[in-house]
Amino acid sequence: MCGIAGFVNYRRNYLSDRGKYEHILMKMCQVLYHRGPDESGRVLRENYGLAHTRLSIIDLKNGKQPMSLKVGDNTFSIVYNGEIYNTSELRNDLISKGWSFETTSDTEVILVTFAEYGSDAFKMLNGIFAFMVVNDKSKETYLVRDQVGVKPLYYTVRDGEVIFASEIKGIFEYEGIRPEIDTEGLNEVLSLGPAKTYGKGVFKNILEVKPGHFIRITKEEIREHKYWGLEAEHHTLSYDETVEKTRFLVSDSIKRQMISDVPIATFLSGGIDSSVVSAICSDELKKKGEVLGTFSFDFVDNDKYFKANSFQPSQDKPFVKIMVDYMQSDHHYLECNNSNLYDKLYESVDVRDLPTMADVDSSMLYFCSQVKPYYKVVLTGECADEIFGGYPWFHKKECFEADTFPWSMDITARQSVLKDEVIRELRMDEYIRNAYENTVKETPALDGEDKTEARRRQISYLNIKWFMQTLLDRMDRASMCSGLEARVPFADTRIMQFMYNVPWKMKSENGVEKSLLRNAMKGLLPDEVLFRKKSPYPKTYDPHYEKLLAGNLIEVIEDTSSPVNRLVDKNKVYAFINEKKDYGKPWYGQLMAGPQMLAYLLQINYWLRKFNL
Repeated sequence: MCGIAGFVNYRRNYLSDRGKYEHILMKMCQVLYHRGPDESGRVLRENYGLAHTRLSIIDLKNGKQPMSLKVGDNTFSIVYNGEIYNTSELRNDLISKGWSFETTSDTEVILVTFAEYGSDAFKMLNGIFAFMVVNDKSKETYLVRDQVGVKPLYYTVRDGEVIFASEIKGIFEYEGIRPEIDTEGLNEVLSLGPAKTYGKGVFKNILEVKPGHFIRITKEEIREHKYWGLEAEHHTLSYDETVEKTRFLVSDSIKRQMISDVPIATFLSGGIDSSVVSAICSDELKKKGEVLGTFSFDFVDNDKYFKANSFQPSQDKPFVKIMVDYMQSDHHYLECNNSNLYDKLYESVDVRDLPTMADVDSSMLYFCSQVKPYYKVVLTGECADEIFGGYPWFHKKECFEADTFPWSMDITARQSVLKDEVIRELRMDEYIRNAYENTVKETPALDGEDKTEARRRQISYLNIKWFMQTLLDRMDRASMCSGLEARVPFADTRIMQFMYNVPWKMKSENGVEKSLLRNAMKGLLPDEVLFRKKSPYPKTYDPHYEKLLAGNLIEVIEDTSSPVNRLVDKNKVYAFINEKKDYGKPWYGQLMAGPQMLAYLLQINYWLRKFNL
């Protein structure tokens, strides 16, 4: 994994002021250093500049970027962040067409595939990626993002010039581009946050390359193109055939994503998703006489303070132990204390450039920093719930029928602390409704489909386009902050396309959540884990943590210089702090409306001050 940045303008000659633009590329590299601490590279040409920071995973010696390819009188160049899991197949195809290779890196394979197939190459890639590729002769540049949106890529357009970076902070290193916020951006943070509308960067004039899209840049135009998306199709397989294909697709994706020239590990929560990934990785490594490294996460004193609720019915540790004993993995139990959790709240804003999922992000940031001394690559169980229908809102009647985002049906917790005039000016309900309806309208569906099944598609599509993107964003920033590469084998496009068209009665046989995945993995895991009731990412239940948040939030709102005071009503904030918290009531997804809401307000204040908004 890496960090990429740069700029392109076919109406400008950057070489006429070489020193200035080389300095800008250097600054872009510096703010993305955490994404690739192993080495960096820059190149400045007449119409473009490219910067790259590298985390060496494949071809450690020869994968340096930016990378160029000379073909006759033409030159192709690329800066790339990601991993391609069908590299071998692509390389063999290109060799059969007469191409040869100087490295074993997937970067060169992308570059040669583009030279051979042009923009048709993008849909041929199975992997996680964000890259900029240039055709010097035709004077075309492409900004490309993977089909699912695992790897981030932001850009802005100014007077025919495109400036891009893996993270928003990289764009702000370009001359004359400063952070700004408007009512749309505030709505993204206050009404939809920590989610955000796909394609938007929240800051004014900052855009995001959408998953499955590319931006084509020429002298004449800058245009967005879609190269991949989910399609609605009739499911024709029997249940047994569906189970068999599911097992193959999941297993194949995990095995493909084990490719690495450095050792790999897995995150293991003791839930079915991470346990499936870990079990398959463990079996593959045992064939080579190797032992899988695994990591689990929890909070100090959670044994003492944990309270089961509808969202979190059980703790992870007993199930982690079952899996560790079963696989005989080299396991590391990691714990986060209140101080680490609180301090990382602000660092997680630094990393994402936006307010985050509160202590879910800050704890993941801390845990990734503890994993990095041992490994550079981990596989995770992320995205299975969105694809296989594991979340509560896939099953609850009130969520199914809600005419809004099912993970944030109730926005009263948000509005309860805001000034009345802010609520009126932002028109929060209208903004949320428009965002929701726009996604529902574009949901791929079949003509004449049963009304209930059509709604299932909508719930699935909403999760993939919104909720899953938030989690992928979290995982990328938290891991890459420590130079750790996190892979998500469930987010394979083959799995997603197949599962999108599997009828709900197969996905959730007899009303059992993710029963298709469970049945497909029989014999791979102990039954205690295979049929464990879903439990989300752990959260601290320590009351001292909530007191720590409340005390710091009071200091913030009593400081007249705090920028968040322009948005919140002090008396409302005190009322929220003092009311009894229902830890089973969420304000976003499965984030509790008590401590996580307090943390989110602290993050918003820090974000407004940091960027002088």
